[in-house]
Amino acid sequence: MTASNPDDEIHLDRERAERTGMPEIIYGESKSVAQLQAILRQLEGETALVTRLQADKAAQLPGDYDPVARCLMFGEHADTQNSEVLGPVGIVSAGTSDAPVAREALLTLQHLGVEARLIQDVGVAGLHRLLGRLPELSDCKVFICVAGFEGALPSVLTGLVKQPVIGVPTSVGYGVSVGGQAALSSMLASCAGGLLVVNIDNGCGAALA
Repeated sequence: MTASNPDDEIHLDRERAERTGMPEIIYGESKSVAQLQAILRQLEGETALVTRLQADKAAQLPGDYDPVARCLMFGEHADTQNSEVLGPVGIVSAGTSDAPVAREALLTLQHLGVEARLIQDVGVAGLHRLLGRLPELSDCKVFICVAGFEGALPSVLTGLVKQPVIGVPTSVGYGVSVGGQAALSSMLASCAGGLLVVNIDNGCGAALA
């Protein structure tokens, strides 16, 4: 039996950006290095973002790798070409343990050409930290709020700002946090009107939204 050619397995959706306004983003975690190399070969001369990419795979691929976000940026990315329409976006995270998800959102926005500002470690365990940073975020058009444990920060933020807030529950926390299920349920049950919620650890999805 002959080995399969990775190029024959790849069928990129090249019309996605024109059809939906969103470029194709590559989920790297379950793809082989050969498959990822084939994808990037087909994207030569274009830009791409590979998310959830392990460091050992990234070492075998071209592009700039962020080990915290576990994302690889491929190609020449334009600087915030969509900012006047879509940004700036404020990314607010509860703790430094939430950094991988917050930075995934940040890099996705950079891939989309949208200005973003990242403020970390302002969770409800010390609420004064958030209150002291709000003035610098007053011109943001939307917020992405990332939190694990009980997931309270997005509810608090939604009650303090007039902009839309997209909550991202993370799989950070002990015991009954259950890999982000507690944070997800808390955000979905929020009494703060207008809070939107994406799936657990889905910083990329929040940025696309």
